[in-house]
Amino acid sequence: MPFKKLHPNIQDKLEYLEIATPTSFQKKSIPVIKSGTNVFCTAPKESGKTTTLILTTLQKLKCEAVGNAPRAVVLVENKEKALALYDEFMEYTKRNSLRVYVGYEQLHIDIQKSEIFEGIDILISTPKSMNKLFLLNGVSVSQLKIFSIDDAEFLIQNLAYTALLSITQSIKKCQYVMYSEKMHPKLKRFESYFMEHSKTVTG
Repeated sequence: MPFKKLHPNIQDKLEYLEIATPTSFQKKSIPVIKSGTNVFCTAPKESGKTTTLILTTLQKLKCEAVGNAPRAVVLVENKEKALALYDEFMEYTKRNSLRVYVGYEQLHIDIQKSEIFEGIDILISTPKSMNKLFLLNGVSVSQLKIFSIDDAEFLIQNLAYTALLSITQSIKKCQYVMYSEKMHPKLKRFESYFMEHSKTVTG
């Protein structure tokens, strides 16, 4: 049972939310992601991909704040998705010390830089906003452990695709996990860049 092997803080939260049984996708994917390898996760809607992303991120960070630089990055398509995911993360981080921050294009980059500088653990962002932070040295990735992409189909668009390649070139070492409904040939191409030696889990 994947939930049984998760951090006690996560287990308490799942119990509180009355989530007792993992979906079949979660049974397959959580152990593979926990192993630390790069993973392509493909599964239909409502199969538990976003919850898997949240649980494995918290697990990787051991549910506690450390240092000032982000140790997890989650990339999403736009502001709406960023804010929705932030709300979901907050549901799971209420009773631990993890600091979650959300950034997007409409929020002035100087505000993002100064707020991130104060110390965060998980950064939720869009490709364009994240790339801008990188170009302006607004975020350190020296402590990054896991980089997840939710509903990765948006990366088929050239601007997002190019922004992600630019971002990942600056990251020395970290685990990448990409979630999508189907494996698009353009997503598969990332294997040649930052998704090397990746495994694929299909739900």
